[in-house]
Amino acid sequence: MKAVLIDDELLARSIVKEYLQSYPDIEVVAACNDGFEGLKAIQQHKPDLIFLDIQMPKINGFEMLELLEEPVSVIFTTAFDEYAMQAFEKHAVDYLLKPFSKDRFDKALQKWMQLHHTRPVADQTNALLESVSGLQSNRVIVKDAAKIRIIPLAQIQYLEAADDYVKIHTAEGSFLKNKTMQFFESQLNAQQFVRIHRSYIVNISLITRIDPYEKDSHLVILSGGKKLPVSKSGYVKLKTVLGI
Repeated sequence: MKAVLIDDELLARSIVKEYLQSYPDIEVVAACNDGFEGLKAIQQHKPDLIFLDIQMPKINGFEMLELLEEPVSVIFTTAFDEYAMQAFEKHAVDYLLKPFSKDRFDKALQKWMQLHHTRPVADQTNALLESVSGLQSNRVIVKDAAKIRIIPLAQIQYLEAADDYVKIHTAEGSFLKNKTMQFFESQLNAQQFVRIHRSYIVNISLITRIDPYEKDSHLVILSGGKKLPVSKSGYVKLKTVLGI
């Protein structure tokens, strides 16, 4: 079985390698210093298991997981704060709080081996990412062809439902993210981004005008001239946030 280590601390990677010497059936095929390297290694080697830190330079562990096309089993090796622990306990294979002992490491490996053939990896990873916000750093990470693009939330003009994806519109273009409108509505700042329609969430700082439209609906006009439909319920939300 193949494993990939992703941690910006050399000592942490060395400890995991040392502990894995007790498991001759598991081969470390790559040891990576950040999420970008980790993403490439996972795509190249298609490992059975990854050991993943959360707080890393460039992109964090959660953001890297969101970019994977095929989810993998994850054991987190982290000094991360308490807020994510409940999500780890519910959805992750296991997590190891640094510094961790060989005994604690062995328990995590045994748990993974028991679950490896019984619990769908995709369900497990997707549930974790839904529980732990990918917007904690005020940005969204998307794949743009072969590139990875980091979009600050302030640069988002509006979001649009697009089948199983959400299309993120910015001044530089639009980018697809494999998330739901409900996810973004729950995670974005409700005082900055408003769900004005089942298919649209708008950055209210860019609204220049709200015009009446057919029946009980309206249109918002953004600073760039874009017109978006506003449903009856969306108009109520807008008025509340804008104080009108």
